[in-house]
Amino acid sequence: MTDSRSAAWDTYSQSKPQRRQTNARGETTWFNWTQYPDHGPGADVLGLESGDSVLDLGCGSGGNVAHLAALGMKAVGIDLSAKQLDKARERWPDVEGMTLRQADALACFGDTSTPFDAVYSVFGAAWFTDPGLLLPLVHANLKPGGVFALSQRPPVEGCYGCQASYIPRGPEEDPAVVKRWDYEPDVWTLILKEHGYVDV
Repeated sequence: MTDSRSAAWDTYSQSKPQRRQTNARGETTWFNWTQYPDHGPGADVLGLESGDSVLDLGCGSGGNVAHLAALGMKAVGIDLSAKQLDKARERWPDVEGMTLRQADALACFGDTSTPFDAVYSVFGAAWFTDPGLLLPLVHANLKPGGVFALSQRPPVEGCYGCQASYIPRGPEEDPAVVKRWDYEPDVWTLILKEHGYVDV
């Protein structure tokens, strides 16, 4: 996959250090929903039990996927960036139950016929993919009663809908531009309900 989006995310990966070896509690795997270390709820938001299947849309360097697999889930992570996936494989080479694939969020659902117990996106593909295209696919690939969860940075006040994100590439190059979809939580609630999600 050599499109401009995967190249942009490969560039982004170079600006991000490898995940810390342990968190504040000394854990070697942990779930993180926010941009702040050791902050926010844990994986319990997903309502998973050991053996359940879960998909991370935009898994980056794989920390959340590795954590869920370590808890006994069948955890699949997809990301556009081969470099991010390389970081994940380097950091967690022997985690059973973890599958990593380079894929686009929209295309990945065409490759699977097995629905998931949960699908989530932490600053990932749910933020950087048109929700009108992505949300129906996620909904169709969730088991009955399954959970979809996402997190993203708050939008800039007054800047809603499709926005441009700029990824620095270097002093001599223009930044890479990718699209993101910014909404306030109440608008996300309406969008999710429009696409058949309940208990939003």
